[in-house]
Amino acid sequence: MADFSIGVDLGGTNLRIAAVDEHGVLLEKVTLGTQVALGRDRVIHDMCEAIRHLAHKYEGSGALQGIGIGVPGIIDMKTGTLRESPNLPGWAESPVRTQIEQMLGTRVILENDANAAAFGENWLGAARNVDDMAMLTLGTGVGGGIVFGRAIWHGMTGMAGEFGHITVEPEGVQCKCGNRGCLEQYASATAVVRMAREAIEQHIAPGLSHAASANPEFSAKAVYNLAIQGDEEAKKIFRRVGHALGIVIADLVNALNLPMYVVGGGVSSAWEAFSPAIFDELRKRSMVYAATAPPSVPGEEQGASAQVEPGGPTRTIVTRALLGSDAGLYGAARLPMVADEMVSHSYPAGAKMRKII
Repeated sequence: MADFSIGVDLGGTNLRIAAVDEHGVLLEKVTLGTQVALGRDRVIHDMCEAIRHLAHKYEGSGALQGIGIGVPGIIDMKTGTLRESPNLPGWAESPVRTQIEQMLGTRVILENDANAAAFGENWLGAARNVDDMAMLTLGTGVGGGIVFGRAIWHGMTGMAGEFGHITVEPEGVQCKCGNRGCLEQYASATAVVRMAREAIEQHIAPGLSHAASANPEFSAKAVYNLAIQGDEEAKKIFRRVGHALGIVIADLVNALNLPMYVVGGGVSSAWEAFSPAIFDELRKRSMVYAATAPPSVPGEEQGASAQVEPGGPTRTIVTRALLGSDAGLYGAARLPMVADEMVSHSYPAGAKMRKII
């Protein structure tokens, strides 16, 4: 028998819930639609019903350690209040943790979704052999998380790891955060589509133009498909993605000197299209990377198979995430298992778990 916990990935479109045991074995995963239009109470009700189902189904396998929930947005870690979430309209300033704890009768840990993904990759994914790492998540936007000593680093107010809002172009594209030239405007799925449409409007990208007219749901994946088929304008877009990521990762390498930097999220599936530009920028912009880069075969770069050498890391590894869209689920599930070990203001005191009602 093995104790288990339940992890939740609460997105604006999908609500995913998983029971995971203390060894990292996925017991079961449930996916529901997030009915945001019906309001916060309905979404939380549906979530709690699915959590109860999984908790009761596996209660004979071991003790339930708790519930971890990854949420997109800014969280007040002390109170469990969701301050702001662009993907969950109407949820601003909501006491989400308290509401769920009252419904389930047990402790709940609320965490930023990118932090949860980084935690998952550190537990079971690409960074499982290092204690310290940073992760960039490339999706509709760009998020990030930092892990020090196998614990999430939240910073003073829980907002550490906002890599998507590091400036890569001082007078670049306007960002919703109020800044100009944020990484999010050059390395997210939204940015890829925007850059593609800009090329179409300039009448320099017939391949992209044809793909966009043929598909009303023209996406970053369509741009990637053209890039791997050799379309030059599509390839240029992903080189720009890699250029922007390389600038930010070089800054992180210089500032933090961590053993591993992981790139995840949906856009990371285009790794082979943008990663060469990342390493070009790293070699040019980071003296720390130049001094600590692992040896490579000419024409090859680091990837998901990058390894940490025995005896502890002495090289800087930049690599693609391994857990895909499940990184946040695993990370969220891991949180209750180790919360009492992480002496921090970020998580609620570790009262004994009560049985879910």
